[in-house]
Amino acid sequence: MTRGVLASRVHDTVGVRPRHGTRHGRPGDRGRPPWSRAAWLFLAPALAIIVALLVYPICYTAWLSLHDTRGTEFVGLANYTEIFKAPQIRRALVNNAVWAVVAPSLVTALGLILAVLLERVRRATAFKILLFMPMAISFLAAGVTFRLVYDESPDRGVLNAIVVSAHDAFSPPSKYHGARPRDGQTLVAAGGGYQLRAPATAGQPVLVPLVGLAPDRIPEDATPAASAGAGTGISGVVWLDFARGGGGTAGAVDTGERGLPDMTVQALRDGRVMATTRTGPDGRFAFTYLTGGGYTIRLPAGNFTEPFRGITWLGPGLVTPSIIGAYIWIWAGFAMILISAGLAAIPREALEAARVDGATEWQVFRRVTIPLVRPVLVVVMVTLIINVLKIFDLVFVLAPESTQGNATVVALEMWRDSFNNVGLSSALGVLLLLFVLPPMLINIRRLRREHL
Repeated sequence: MTRGVLASRVHDTVGVRPRHGTRHGRPGDRGRPPWSRAAWLFLAPALAIIVALLVYPICYTAWLSLHDTRGTEFVGLANYTEIFKAPQIRRALVNNAVWAVVAPSLVTALGLILAVLLERVRRATAFKILLFMPMAISFLAAGVTFRLVYDESPDRGVLNAIVVSAHDAFSPPSKYHGARPRDGQTLVAAGGGYQLRAPATAGQPVLVPLVGLAPDRIPEDATPAASAGAGTGISGVVWLDFARGGGGTAGAVDTGERGLPDMTVQALRDGRVMATTRTGPDGRFAFTYLTGGGYTIRLPAGNFTEPFRGITWLGPGLVTPSIIGAYIWIWAGFAMILISAGLAAIPREALEAARVDGATEWQVFRRVTIPLVRPVLVVVMVTLIINVLKIFDLVFVLAPESTQGNATVVALEMWRDSFNNVGLSSALGVLLLLFVLPPMLINIRRLRREHL
């Protein structure tokens, strides 16, 4: 028996308390390394940095939040009261709540779906790299990129180009969109189309002149407009009342003016459509079987259907969902990678046992996979909540100045107020810290519990 072991037994027998700093301290201290001056020397630089860059700024910000706009006069909790009175800050609080609920949920759900699907795909690593690549892009670059994606012009905006193409495939625009009558002449607006001011009578020619159509947009099969002559029924002509080089008489068919073919024309009486026809290549139309008078000749709205211009993605109503969409694109790969790691740790025996017992793939996913990977889902969810509560740069870059007020968040309002109201900006900073602390503490507590 060695001398050290014998001494230890003697101490235990006679009840002698070991000296301070030995490994045999209190029962609760067993297994913990003793604190020493060397340990404090190694920790001192890190502690100094934390105090200088974290503790002091937090305390000083809390102190400034109790002062006026310049940070010189003590005003107590007035700035915190102002937070809930200012309409713009209230909107920011609502937007932060929307972000905290919607964005983490969608990112986590999408990450889970991608992680499960990629387990069944060959070369899954390559797909994971592609999906994770947006994480390498800064929010500034992502905001600039999505400004182009969400551009309202279909010629520049990728998303609107897709939407417009799909829309036009089912509801194409009219070839005569933009055409209109001359101001104060012959025609008046009616239900999106145009109709004659005066009623038409059988045997009298009907003239329907239009302008506002570029000559290069006239259909190729159009021929020179024909003069409408008298005849049986109601007949007339629809033409572009414009001659290149000027000249001619307004409201009359002149040489060189072309008819507008395939234009829908209706004859109404007492508000009811009595007949419908289309113009020929020379712009002429006829209702040969109509007799009498009192008919209203109308060009319905379908002749002038404007092309679909796309969706204003960054307008007041859609700016926040659009920015959240950009956020999802960036962070879905992050969620997928973490959840994939959790799925890899699931015992394959549990999945195979469920399949052997007759469970469908949906039942295996819902009753086995999700419960076993739930701890990872919670970590991902809490991490994303902390991140979206501090969202700033993506909103600042992506939202246009005209709708930035609709998409504002607490961090953006804090930045704005920092230029002219130090006290209110500091109060918003403290409020943002209070928002972030609960999920952060939950995450820390969960991680500590898993490692104990």
